[in-house]
Amino acid sequence: MARKHILHMLTPLRHMSPFDVNMAVDAGYDVVVPYEEVGLAEITGLVQDAIFSRPPDAGINTGIFIAGKDAALALDMFAAARKAMLPPFKVSVFADPAGSFTTAAAMVAKTEKLLRSKFERTLDGTRIAVFGATGVVGYCTAVIAAKEGAEVTLVGYDGVERVTKIAADIKRRFDVDAWPVDGSTDDKKKAAVHASQVVLSAAKAGVQVLSRDQLSQAQDLLIVADVNAVPPAGIEGLAVNANGDPIEATKAVGIGPLAIGNVKYKTEFGLFQKMIGAEKPVALDFQDAFSLAREIAK
Repeated sequence: MARKHILHMLTPLRHMSPFDVNMAVDAGYDVVVPYEEVGLAEITGLVQDAIFSRPPDAGINTGIFIAGKDAALALDMFAAARKAMLPPFKVSVFADPAGSFTTAAAMVAKTEKLLRSKFERTLDGTRIAVFGATGVVGYCTAVIAAKEGAEVTLVGYDGVERVTKIAADIKRRFDVDAWPVDGSTDDKKKAAVHASQVVLSAAKAGVQVLSRDQLSQAQDLLIVADVNAVPPAGIEGLAVNANGDPIEATKAVGIGPLAIGNVKYKTEFGLFQKMIGAEKPVALDFQDAFSLAREIAK
């Protein structure tokens, strides 16, 4: 009898995301088991319960999914899960807290494609401002872009203190630079936009981050993108379905949340399927998400 594909979904939050549960089942998992309010110290025990309850050759049929809303904690949990493996007992692990790894991967992949097709350039050396940088999507967006050689600034809506800490964490974990910028006033946000070639917005849903006035006459601005599909738009004037559409009063083009979401959905779905179809256990994080999102966005 064929072994069932079992996915253990771990989150530090009170509830596992229904979005991720649906995605895992639709991708092909036979059994999905959520575990809520899981602490970092509990990861080793849970993972080892999973790996020792099935023979080593069933490792490819067993998966661990790391959720939550904290990118740094998810990365720590991901590392702890991998460390808990005791060969030949190994299973697959996939981290995507609040969908942030796949969302960030999709946004950067769509941006990269548009840079190439519209402006004949790459991410390398491109000045990118990340708004909503204190959130999970903003964090991952900054890391992916910086690892591709972009000059990344983290714009702090409440000043530089929190984004300075995030920049330090990114440097410590990934040895790439991201620069904190004060975006606590309208004028400071406008200055951050005008100093950038790309603006990527990953702020809280239903919050307008940038106005038309702050975008207007930004001479170097090439692309603006936003992941917020809940009105009002995070970037005023950017349609939810924009996919390279011109932005009023600039020479920039825009990428809306539906265009990003289409790639995000396919990326998360594809990574779950990669776990199910793997010939040996795999470990998937935002870098794997970006690799797949690039293929999908082409």
